[in-house]
Order: sequence, then C-alpha cells, then structure tokens
Amino acid sequence: MTMDAAQNVNILLVEDNPQDAELAIRSLRKGGLGNGLFHVEDGAEALDFLFCRGAYQDRTMAQQPKTILLDLKLPKVDGLDVLRALKSDERTRAIPVVIVTSSREDPDIKTAYNLGANSYVVKPVNCEDFSAAMLQLGLYWLLLNQPPQ
Repeated sequence: MTMDAAQNVNILLVEDNPQDAELAIRSLRKGGLGNGLFHVEDGAEALDFLFCRGAYQDRTMAQQPKTILLDLKLPKVDGLDVLRALKSDERTRAIPVVIVTSSREDPDIKTAYNLGANSYVVKPVNCEDFSAAMLQLGLYWLLLNQPPQ
C-alpha cells in the first residue's frame, strides 16, 4: 500500500490470519466499502499505524480510521493490548473498535468491553457467514453509526 492509501483510511483491519483477512477484504470490497480499507498483520504495526510511528511516521494523527476491526490473537502485540493503548489515549479513544475474533472465552469478552471495545463479534466458521458478517459490520460502522465530530 502506498503512503497515500495509508492517509485516507475508513477501516483499519488488524488480522494476522491471511485467509480471514482476504475474506474480510473481499467482502468489504464487494459491498463497496473497500476503497478506504487498510490491512495490517500484527498489533505492533497497528499501533505504529494509528500513532504515526515507524513506517507510518508520515501519516497524520488527524486522519484516523472511522472504525477498526481488531483480532485478539495477534503476533507481537495482542489485540487486548492494542485496544488498551487506543482507549487510553485521548487522540484515539473515540475511534470505534470492533473485536472480530474466534475467541468465545468469557474473560476475553469481559476484558474487551471493560477496555472500551464498541462491539465483540465471534468469527463465524462458515465462509459465507463470515463474509456476510464482515459486510454487515462495514455497513453499520461506516454508514449507520454516527461518530462524534
């Protein structure tokens, strides 16, 4: 992705599983929501992207995604730590974060909501159901949800 693509992002997808990432990207693009989609594969890269560090130091904090689709089980920095960092920083606190994970573990769900997650979605096992869920999430968070200005 070019640095221009990293500037104008509507959805930040944080997903390390290549198959899940590809299916989510395809589903969002099919629904017309792929233009402002940016994908990173681990929690450290997500934090660098959002806080304009490292490879993303040329980004501006003023242009943040409208929503973040965040997996929990990530390499380098796990999803709960990413969520904790986002919700504890005034500059990123208001960005809606949707946890999209395979974990049905009650402690993960409680912790995610306690840290400020806006939604918690367990990934459907079936490809068609997963695809439909990604499209519904994108439509809701980009078109229906009214974020603060």
